[in-house]
Amino acid sequence: MLELPDYPWNQLAPYREQAAKHPGGVVDLSIGTPVDDTPQLIQDALTDGANSHGYPTTHGTVEVRQAIVDWFARRRQVTGLGINDVMPTVGSKEMVAWLPLFLGIGAEDIVVRPKIAYPTYDIGAQLVGAPPFATDDLDELSADELSRVKLIWVNSPGNPTGKVTSAEQLKKIVEQAREIGAVVASDECYAELGWEEFEGQVPSILDPEVNGGNLDNLLALYSLSKQSNLAGYRAAFVAGAPNLMPTLINSRKHAGMIVPGPIQHAMVVALNDDEHVATQRELYRARRDALRPALENFGLRIEDSVAGLYLWCTQDRPSFETIGALAQLGIVAGPGAFYGTAGERHVRVALTASDERIAAAVERLNSSANR
Repeated sequence: MLELPDYPWNQLAPYREQAAKHPGGVVDLSIGTPVDDTPQLIQDALTDGANSHGYPTTHGTVEVRQAIVDWFARRRQVTGLGINDVMPTVGSKEMVAWLPLFLGIGAEDIVVRPKIAYPTYDIGAQLVGAPPFATDDLDELSADELSRVKLIWVNSPGNPTGKVTSAEQLKKIVEQAREIGAVVASDECYAELGWEEFEGQVPSILDPEVNGGNLDNLLALYSLSKQSNLAGYRAAFVAGAPNLMPTLINSRKHAGMIVPGPIQHAMVVALNDDEHVATQRELYRARRDALRPALENFGLRIEDSVAGLYLWCTQDRPSFETIGALAQLGIVAGPGAFYGTAGERHVRVALTASDERIAAAVERLNSSANR
């Protein structure tokens, strides 16, 4: 029997109950699920693709693969991709969880992930019995450990921290990975949500400036959930590594991991339209600009948070103590402890609430600070 850790978000139940007692209702800023409407042009595309009587292909239609290639060139400065080097996936979480298995990683191998990280990186390693190693610096590993590293996860912009890994830092990771023969998988699903100096400038692992034009053993994961409000569509893709992609495609065929045909059709429209992405980015910018000073007034120090859908905050005390204080105001946030021991004194505050709920949170935080 496979035994995995309890799903961490279940631990928030008592804090949700406390927040629900607030007379103004709950403001849920915990899980980063989009609340705004899916753009109408994408809904229309889904309807147009509804006559989907045959099995879709695992590798994806030529149209969706071309749209992915074009998007990388237009939005991420990635050249050299061909339509055989990309594949739609059932959300990016699918690939995060199952990539170690697809790569043939075993119990003697090591999977490296960031110190503060999305929990599914560890789950993917646990599914194949491989030990995960939490580090932001491969130099922290011994020579023996380095020899056993088979997969290195990069997450930029980072969840939960909103930290961006620079092109120079990515280049160093690629060089080190090539020295030891490891695959680098870069989870980049917040890349369209760069703020301040990183607006439109979040580098990809597939950028030629990072990899010298050689995409072997380099994978980028991306999701349309955040940029296009498509979380319910499970619309994502993986790209790169022409030496690995045929095996990934074949493995997913055997496992029945197929993005539905109507979703693939809608992805084409979403990827080819930048206007709706820009509109959504401005909604998040306004919410971020409203929440940030209110959180600071409440006594939280915001760190990193230069990209993505979250503000990474600390009061220099255990995260659940801060979660409890916010729950008293009817606000639910995400405990940093969910993301590794390095996050145990932080909380993650999501921007994914309606303007009305964000305004309610701002008023409560400011009022509490002024008492």
